[in-house]
Amino acid sequence: MDLKDQLKNLFPEHKEEEIKKDVSSENKIWMQDDPILCKYEKRKGKPTTILEGYTGANEDFKKLAKEIKTKLSVGGSFKDDSIIIQGDYRDKIMQMLTEKGFKVKRVGG
Repeated sequence: MDLKDQLKNLFPEHKEEEIKKDVSSENKIWMQDDPILCKYEKRKGKPTTILEGYTGANEDFKKLAKEIKTKLSVGGSFKDDSIIIQGDYRDKIMQMLTEKGFKVKRVGG
């Protein structure tokens, strides 16, 4: 007798309900027509990649920043409506964003 059978014996009038999650709406990020700018800068002698130009909600941009940081296994932050990634990852980030459906423009270098 497994756990479900035991619970049915204890609570015979209880009806089992299935909980459905709408996964597609959780990961939706607003797409824009204007390209996201992907820059390369050196700050305090260290290379950084900066993404700017997203016109959607800040929460969506923060989700995108977290996803980029986890996929690349690098550090970074979200400040002043821009994503700052530690290191020169322009090519990888641009490839990831174009696969998601964003338009990306490389600025500088």
